[in-house]
Amino acid sequence: MDFESFCKEAKRLNLTLNSDDVEQVIPPRLDNEALFHLPFISMVILLMTKDARKPKIPDLGQLVGDCFERTFTAYKSSSQHLSWSANLRIRTVKALSFLELSKLIIVENRKGKVTATELGKKVVNDAIEANSDLSYNLLTMQRNYRNICKERQMELELL
Repeated sequence: MDFESFCKEAKRLNLTLNSDDVEQVIPPRLDNEALFHLPFISMVILLMTKDARKPKIPDLGQLVGDCFERTFTAYKSSSQHLSWSANLRIRTVKALSFLELSKLIIVENRKGKVTATELGKKVVNDAIEANSDLSYNLLTMQRNYRNICKERQMELELL
């Protein structure tokens, strides 16, 4: 039963809810911790590792922070510098280890790079194709990650 049919049925049966016994719950305010949820960081890492330009392991925390700053407008002009956040880097390492244990990525220590497995590519592609807020944000992150890689390549060519 979907929500609309539930509401129609409730009206038809004239259902009422007694809220006298229910305490009012005030939802907590979101802060920077809202961006540091491991599943979201994991999706961003999967997104980066499925790209043709594989991220280097030492750069991963900074890349995630840079993508967050470019994607979420609240952090574009912020003085918080997410790319240098120790908390974000710790959670990035935790997300990386989760992805490796789940066999969604392969950490190539000799090359110093991270690669998505076929299962990992399937997970992130399914999330992108879902046509939701998550898919929109992931596509924006993907574009920002490519822009960061191109900018770094251009800087190297100028030196």
